[in-house]
Amino acid sequence: MLIDGLHVPLTAPFYRDGRSYLRKLETNVGRYSLTPAAGLVALGPGGEGSGLSDDETREILETIGQSAATEKVLVAGIAKDSVRGAVAVAEQAASAGFDAVMLAAPRNWPELTVGELAVFFHAVADASPLPVMLWSDAAASSLQLPVELVGELGGHLNVIGLYDADLSVDRYGAIAAATRQVRREVSVTAVFAPVTRRMKSAGDGDAGFVPVESLGGGAAVAVAAKPAVKTRTKAVGFQMMAAGECAELLPLLQAGIAGALPRLAACAPQACYEIYAAFKDGDAGLSAEKAERVRGADALMRELGVAGIKYGCDLNGYYGGLVRLPRLALNAAQRQRVEEVLREIRN
Repeated sequence: MLIDGLHVPLTAPFYRDGRSYLRKLETNVGRYSLTPAAGLVALGPGGEGSGLSDDETREILETIGQSAATEKVLVAGIAKDSVRGAVAVAEQAASAGFDAVMLAAPRNWPELTVGELAVFFHAVADASPLPVMLWSDAAASSLQLPVELVGELGGHLNVIGLYDADLSVDRYGAIAAATRQVRREVSVTAVFAPVTRRMKSAGDGDAGFVPVESLGGGAAVAVAAKPAVKTRTKAVGFQMMAAGECAELLPLLQAGIAGALPRLAACAPQACYEIYAAFKDGDAGLSAEKAERVRGADALMRELGVAGIKYGCDLNGYYGGLVRLPRLALNAAQRQRVEEVLREIRN
């Protein structure tokens, strides 16, 4: 699976009584599908995925799978403390049409040895029906995955990359060196965009003609079936994505990262994409200018967390809504701060 470009972390909308608001999630996913983002990430660590029941997790994954454009890469976050629980989420994601899972360390990781932690990742990767992206975030979980462990896991055939909220140019270089032997062939479109599982499903079947009477009777009129998507292959290494911040993306893009999963993309995907797009167009100066433009919003969203991001979504045409207790909604002063930093980066 090709993982690159801008990935958007999805929020989980709720009713006032705390129930999942699936219709609003469906609307959000439909709107994100119209953006130039390459992928959508559900239930990511640091969000509200860990507070969902198993049934809510399944319903949210199914809603996203049914609502997203077929060309958007779908990644499901896994926040489970056991191999069995993590694999169950991976299986739900596969059934919902997702393309990969994002696997964080168990929340009880301080009680585990490095060997036990490695066993957790290996065992989930062995059993997962979908490719695994690792997750590292020292701020959210106090655990930055050691470079040596990432290098070891990178050799697993079902571990394809890393989302890293602590990625620096030096750390990127160290991980790239530790995974330099990783080389895989992935399917891409004619323009080297990712080929998702839903794209393949939509193109399955005979590309010839199907008699209409075989579909329910009537005259023998031939109906053209949808042709299979045309693909080619691309060689990729261990795919690394910066997560969390987007104001410091340019040095990492210059170092060679595949793309980014910035928290700000949930409420301002276009502004975040412009940083990436300017770099890909060869204009590092414009990319730096675009990054500086979002610096204040980036810092504020890091400070306010999910509640700030959801209010930003409300301001920018997406449904954010309320956070789920024990998280608290923003007060009037905090809302005003969000309004100020997003004023110049509205969609």
